[in-house]
Amino acid sequence: MIEALRNLFGARQKGAERLPAVPDGARYYVIGDIHGRLDLYDALIDAIEADDAMRPGAQTHVILLGDLVDRGPESAGVIDRTRQWQCERDVRILAGNHEEMFLTAFERPEILRHFLKHGGRETVLSYGMSKKQFAEMTLDELFAALPEIIPQDDLDYMAGFEDYIVAGDYLFVHAGIDPGLPIAEQTRKDMLWIRDRFLNHEGPLEKVVVHGHTIFETVMDCGNRIGIDTGAFRSGVLTALVLEGDQRRVLQAIAENGGVGVFHGDRARN
Repeated sequence: MIEALRNLFGARQKGAERLPAVPDGARYYVIGDIHGRLDLYDALIDAIEADDAMRPGAQTHVILLGDLVDRGPESAGVIDRTRQWQCERDVRILAGNHEEMFLTAFERPEILRHFLKHGGRETVLSYGMSKKQFAEMTLDELFAALPEIIPQDDLDYMAGFEDYIVAGDYLFVHAGIDPGLPIAEQTRKDMLWIRDRFLNHEGPLEKVVVHGHTIFETVMDCGNRIGIDTGAFRSGVLTALVLEGDQRRVLQAIAENGGVGVFHGDRARN
């Protein structure tokens, strides 16, 4: 996997007159699905801060591609850490389908059941409920107790996450887009949930789409899109794509030997 990442951005597409680029003077760190892995997230934040400090001055932006919560053990901690980081630098957050499931779980018990089956159990536990308490509650009891367990402030915060962000030749979105529609006509449902219609599209898109949502073993650069969800909650690998001018690099926090290491994929596109 490491060697594949080293070679990932080494070749210019045949016949391309220019490479996709972000605006001049800007540096973007784009982070894939965190899913409650605060250990990896903390390590990646440290790596980003160190990387940014050692490079020439730029307008630095951080974008989280959504799915901060569920599946991993520390969703509440990830939310808290993100809010703290936003006090220190420009961090923008996209809505993921798991944030949407979290927010709608408060509407009806059957929606809560769906949320719990897809990683929501771990999110509820991260807010201080013990496994014993959780196991002893019926679904209706948990539904009634949920507003006391989850702070309304966190729900309001997640409800404010953005749908998409455009920077130069790039579009950042959680799941992808309908390849048959311009960006301005995309639906929120597709941007948070789409999979096959987007992933199977081989033609050009209005922008190069950087997305999460679908797990790949390594960063998946298909020319028209770049998938950076490396399955942090189960693989122990959290990825950030770094964009500056027409160059791309990779930073990764990787769980190994009981700790977390950092991989720098410093080879830029030619």
